[in-house]
Amino acid sequence: MTEIKNIPLNDLHVELGGKIVPFADFNMPVRYSSDIEEHMAVRESVGVFDVSHMGEFYLKGEGALDLIQRVSSNDASLLYNGKAQYSYLPNETGGVVDDLLVYRIDEDEYMLVVNASNIEKDWNHIQKYNTGNVEMVNWSDDLCLFAVQGPKAIATLQKLTHIPLDNIEYYTFTKGTFGDVKDVILSATGYTGAGGFELYVPKENAEALWHKIFEAGAEFDIKPIGLGARDTLRLEMGYCLYGNDLSDTLSPLEAGLSWVTKFTKDFVNSENLKAEKEAGVKRKLVGIELIDKGIPRAHYEVCDAEGETIGEITSGTMSPMLKKGIALAYVSKAFSKTGTEVFVKVRNKTLKAVVKRPPFVKTGV
Repeated sequence: MTEIKNIPLNDLHVELGGKIVPFADFNMPVRYSSDIEEHMAVRESVGVFDVSHMGEFYLKGEGALDLIQRVSSNDASLLYNGKAQYSYLPNETGGVVDDLLVYRIDEDEYMLVVNASNIEKDWNHIQKYNTGNVEMVNWSDDLCLFAVQGPKAIATLQKLTHIPLDNIEYYTFTKGTFGDVKDVILSATGYTGAGGFELYVPKENAEALWHKIFEAGAEFDIKPIGLGARDTLRLEMGYCLYGNDLSDTLSPLEAGLSWVTKFTKDFVNSENLKAEKEAGVKRKLVGIELIDKGIPRAHYEVCDAEGETIGEITSGTMSPMLKKGIALAYVSKAFSKTGTEVFVKVRNKTLKAVVKRPPFVKTGV
């Protein structure tokens, strides 16, 4: 049995009324009020997620870039100081070890941000290819991570720093003093499509900074947000979740990650992935929007008009913004074109749906 850990501010979230559930080997707040209320707070104002369960690895040394290039799919040589990049770690058998963010701090200094349930697996995988003795430090237990998201995020956070937040472009970051705490990383790499920042905070300063953020956002009715709303928010954008839409056995090319798969370099399993791309994938991960009323869930079958199975849902929910069921699903390539009519089996019903290219919700961010 895997030991379930507490994030550093667990007691605070209990005091705030958070419903705590096991998720990715951590006890995490899934909601404080209701998923819909928290979802709308992020879309319309500002909310704060404590996602301190995520993993952070620090890589330093002359061979740091070469190691990242070897284990990741994207081209990290394009990064400059203060730039972040979405990527994934391919495994040797055609699947994905994890998806991650790569941050370039300096020429030979990088931070990798990985999914909580994969911290040990990712660490071991990267170390396996660390033949150049690159210095690796696991920062995961030393940092807290707050995602402050929503159209009022900048107005809230700007009260706590002299750093001009308007100048931090999407997928860039800076490091400086925030709320009187030094060495906070402020990163414009959200997972909601609502705008905002992710703050990497030294653990010992986390609780004080949490309270300062909520004082600063009081005029905007700032709210703590749980994993329930995080899931509906990311699904409205069509963002993948490892363990659902990506896994050790699912092809990253079928998942639509060709845009971060750069064959201009050699990386783990690149030859096989290149051959797969040239041959053409047989199925694709697509967005599906229900026309009939219903809520699609993971593992529900997707069918054609004759009732033949053509795919399977990997993530699904009721969109609070659209008031419609939405999902991500792997379907046969012949049914992957936007606008294609498909059907979803929900218990004993077959519900009409249509293939739609995400994002399902246009946010203007």
